Amino acid sequence: MRKMRVLGRSFLLLLVVFVLSGCSTGEPAESAVVSMLKSTLSEAMSESDTGDCPVEDEQEDLFLMTKVHPFAYDSLRLIEQEWYREIEQSLGNMEENTRLDVSLLAEGLSIEDIDFIFQCVMMDHPELFYVEGYTYTKYTRGEEIVAIEFNGTWNAKREEVLSKMAEIESAVMPLLEGAKDCTSDYERIKYVYETIIRNTEYGMDSPDNQNIYSVFVDHVSVCQGYAKAAQFLLNRMGIECTLVQGKVDTGEKHAWNLVKSDGSYYYMDCTWGDASYQTEDVLEDVGGKPEINYDYLCVNTELLCQTHTVDSVVSLPYCVDDRDNYYVREGALFSEYDREKMRHLFEHAMESGKQHISLRCTDTACFDSILRAMVEKQEVFDYIQDTEVKVAYSHNDQQLSMTFWVTND
Repeated sequence: MRKMRVLGRSFLLLLVVFVLSGCSTGEPAESAVVSMLKSTLSEAMSESDTGDCPVEDEQEDLFLMTKVHPFAYDSLRLIEQEWYREIEQSLGNMEENTRLDVSLLAEGLSIEDIDFIFQCVMMDHPELFYVEGYTYTKYTRGEEIVAIEFNGTWNAKREEVLSKMAEIESAVMPLLEGAKDCTSDYERIKYVYETIIRNTEYGMDSPDNQNIYSVFVDHVSVCQGYAKAAQFLLNRMGIECTLVQGKVDTGEKHAWNLVKSDGSYYYMDCTWGDASYQTEDVLEDVGGKPEINYDYLCVNTELLCQTHTVDSVVSLPYCVDDRDNYYVREGALFSEYDREKMRHLFEHAMESGKQHISLRCTDTACFDSILRAMVEKQEVFDYIQDTEVKVAYSHNDQQLSMTFWVTND
């Protein structure tokens, strides 16, 4: 919705407000586009005035993280990157009344590109947790646009943002310290996946649940919070990771990540990796149930698209590599029921102190064969030293995976 008014003789002032929308687990997340008039122009305003703007003392990238992998930025044309940098600095410094370079309109940019470029900035910068949206004001002389004024909208004042940043940093430092023994991209990605899941509950009513504060400080969030927190940590570790948005097979909006491990791209979904979010209610009272579902740790596009649909503002690569998929790296991918391989998988898990053994099959025939042998024929007990225990299991028919664990119930 847009409202326009002619002020004086020839100036038109237009303001558009964009409100960020996030993921949902039921109804689509709310979004709004609101238009309003913000200020007036004096009829006596001269031509030179329209091109000049008071400049406040600049604070260089006050809130921006230094280690960023700007996937969206790298996808833009050079002229789009110009506005990206101006919007990035405006949001990163909580600036007021940033003037965008209107000369780029003559080179091919348009007013509509502001929204696209703003989304690209937010896609690259999880640390901008305080940004709710933006407004812009367009000044025209006749049909000519003579100035564009950009303003971010915030969920807190500067002092509160600084305080929250300190809380985030205090929570993040021990998490980064905990990854110091990780020696490969895969190990760092797996560490972040597990750490976020173990330290976060899924909760729609959590405040700040669309940003990293909810994960690192409140420890309750939704999918966009999970994904931005993973991006924040991995970027700090030097791993390329970006935010991906789209929908899942239920039609709900969702957010997850694209990560780069050892030169290849993979998808990662920490929210769906949270077993408490995905596990059926029948397992709620089963003791020792796993916290983590590894079906969504470093998966290719084919596997992801069985349940997810990508709706990104920029093009994403088609992921085909499986080398750093969890099941491949952990020796838990089966093309047939190989009893020796199964024995090794269980022995390695017990030696490593793991409480759960997860595996995935390459096809339905393998999946049915292993599930029948391990459950119906109870061969799972052939791989567990203590024959007096009870074993519980869960399985995912879409991902052809299953998990076994010892329970006292």
